[in-house]
Amino acid sequence: MERKELDRIIDYLKQEYIGESTGHDWYHLERVRKQALRIAREEQVSHTYIIELAALLHDVPDEKFTGEEEGKKKLDHILMNLTLTEGDMTILKSIIYSISYKGGHEAELTTIEAKIVRDADRLDAIGAIGIARTFAYGGRKGRVMYDPDFQVREHMTLEEYRNGESSSIHHFHEKLLKLKDLMCTETGRILAEERHEFMVRFLEQFNKEWTGQE
Repeated sequence: MERKELDRIIDYLKQEYIGESTGHDWYHLERVRKQALRIAREEQVSHTYIIELAALLHDVPDEKFTGEEEGKKKLDHILMNLTLTEGDMTILKSIIYSISYKGGHEAELTTIEAKIVRDADRLDAIGAIGIARTFAYGGRKGRVMYDPDFQVREHMTLEEYRNGESSSIHHFHEKLLKLKDLMCTETGRILAEERHEFMVRFLEQFNKEWTGQE
């Protein structure tokens, strides 16, 4: 039953997110699922059904894309068709609603499943894929690529983080470069190292080209 339920959810998400253009498309969900399974293996977590579900569904109620109540109803509609125990349903929802960075106002995680899914999602936000997704999201939201007159924002409310004036390059300093040190699992920390260094090299090259020093 678990495999059939997962397959149905995958078919639904492929249709729902295949053309999404902010970098939060079906392929993002699939990468997060695969990374979560990889981390789970390395962390010796054998029961992965809830982890897979959370990885696949984590963007459904995200307020970046939908109203809070609309997202909640959409997620509840999907979950009502799953054969989960009450305890597993509670764990699943707690993971999904605790994944988001929210400008540093993130939830404290209490389960290994939540830590694995959060690390998997954050791995997809850094490295080469993370760079591509940053500019895709920024372009969709009308954010400038870079403005040297902007300041890096250190302390923000959630509203400021979501809607304040910034650029895609500033987003690296305001969030992405911080994620390596915020990984929750040892496997996540190891996997984040190479991706973090790639972003650092990219920003160094970007600065050289921007300032005409290349």
